[in-house]
Amino acid sequence: MPVIEIASLDDPRLADFAHQTDVALKKSRGSEHGLYIAESLLVLQRALAAGHAPRSVLALGTSVDDAVALLDSHGYGDVPVFSGPSDLLAELTGYLLHRGLIAAMHRPALPSAASLLAGARRVVVLENVADPTNVGAVFRSVGSIGADAVLVTPRCSDPFYRRAIRVSMGTVLQVPWTRVGEWDATRHLLHDAGFHIAALALTDGAVGLREFAASAPERVAMVLGAEGDGLSAEAVAAADTVVRIPMRHGIDSLNVAAASAVAMWSLA
Repeated sequence: MPVIEIASLDDPRLADFAHQTDVALKKSRGSEHGLYIAESLLVLQRALAAGHAPRSVLALGTSVDDAVALLDSHGYGDVPVFSGPSDLLAELTGYLLHRGLIAAMHRPALPSAASLLAGARRVVVLENVADPTNVGAVFRSVGSIGADAVLVTPRCSDPFYRRAIRVSMGTVLQVPWTRVGEWDATRHLLHDAGFHIAALALTDGAVGLREFAASAPERVAMVLGAEGDGLSAEAVAAADTVVRIPMRHGIDSLNVAAASAVAMWSLA
């Protein structure tokens, strides 16, 4: 399909980019599981490599040719690529396309938790982490340092939100992840798969991370909690071991994304 130059914002095919929230995209019609936005050529490349299908692309300047070539190389030469003046695209989306392009991608079906745990040795469980920036940063650490999968609880921010994907540099599209239910079911799920549940929390009697890592079980699920409140009482109660990262200078804890990186590195 040739590049489509935008002259008017009335084209209904532009609806995926028209000031759409992540929640609205997730509910988009014409897509079985909804849509998400891949921002930048690198993230689009990682999305396509992960097997995710594009619906359309909005590109600016030299990114147009790059997008066309990338889509064609993955067999999506018929996917429309829209382009136009920077100010017009900013009016459409509500923000400047600093990274050259955005793509509306079909969300894939999430895998079962059991299938992710079957071959895993280290997994991360995110409980109620509300900030998509932190979710994206955790995924980037998971991808680079080496946990095998991420499980997110029902009230955790969606890893497919645009900010989470952007902060993760597309790692959200590479790291296996899925949602799990409440703690009673999740605890049984992890134990049945042979995982030791290690909750990072500031409780009396918590074991230091270095001590825990020195004799860590073969399969560990590291549980990280929400900003501010930390882990829920249910998460702590479900844990086989409560672990803390020793701090200095009277500081009690790290940002959840930093804590995830430290914990994964120690248990790698």
